[in-house]
Amino acid sequence: MTGNEVGTAHERSPDGEDVAVIADGPVLLHVGSDGVGLVTLNRPERRNGWNPDMELRYFEALEHLDRDPRIRVAVVTGAGKTFCPGVDSGRLDGIAAGGLDLSGRRSPVRAWASRKPLIAAVNGACAGMGLVQALLCDVRFAARGARFTTAFARRGLAAEFGVTWLLPRLVGAERAADLLLSARVFDADEALALGLVSRVVEPADLLTAARAYAADIAENCSPSSLALIRHQLHADQQSDLETAVRRSYRAMAVAVTSPDFREGLDSFTQKRRPAFPPLADDLDPAAVTGADLPELDVVPQQALES
Repeated sequence: MTGNEVGTAHERSPDGEDVAVIADGPVLLHVGSDGVGLVTLNRPERRNGWNPDMELRYFEALEHLDRDPRIRVAVVTGAGKTFCPGVDSGRLDGIAAGGLDLSGRRSPVRAWASRKPLIAAVNGACAGMGLVQALLCDVRFAARGARFTTAFARRGLAAEFGVTWLLPRLVGAERAADLLLSARVFDADEALALGLVSRVVEPADLLTAARAYAADIAENCSPSSLALIRHQLHADQQSDLETAVRRSYRAMAVAVTSPDFREGLDSFTQKRRPAFPPLADDLDPAAVTGADLPELDVVPQQALES
């Protein structure tokens, strides 16, 4: 599937084409026979500008893929020539005139709670809320020539959506200060040098490369291990080493009694590819480790009024 085809609905075909789970609207979701879900921000006529409807549909897509046993890893990209340049520019005049109204909105870091790995395929302009959503993914691929900016300081805004917490943890305090205070534009190659993305590929190869990486994880890695490790990575950023070690023992105790561990051992000793079962719907990594993610409980309007 090429970048020009992501907006097209597919049904299952004999040669293993994708199935369209969400076939139209501002966010699309396709399920591949390779275990990869493709999530596409789909407002190309507005350069995939973020608005409340896209936000709602994106979070719904994340919740669907989290529970769909066919999906083991997800790739997130944008339709057309952009990833997401932030809030839809058509909404900015209204916000400037009337102030923030966050009624009905949910925590912007909903992606943090996914039990399945999220791989960003940044195909073009990535700024503001779009940048935040890319940072919330686990691994980022970028098309050579894609342009990034935090944007906030050049629009008279504060740093939004928790970016002052996310960005320093990826690139370090001084580099984060540079990108936030200057709000300068930088390209994919600089993003790679900064550590903001881990791969830069030619635009025509972006989805192929990101999908191949995701498909390798889907084929060879345990879904329960992925869910536990992703949760540990996020929860342990906010704890000390002793707490992280104690939580790891709780996760280990659950993992060694799972069918995934038995299959991982058997496939290794038998020198064959593993056949891990789908992620159990009732596996709750937070319950296993005892570490909640309180940032997911933030209600934007309540935060605004508190």
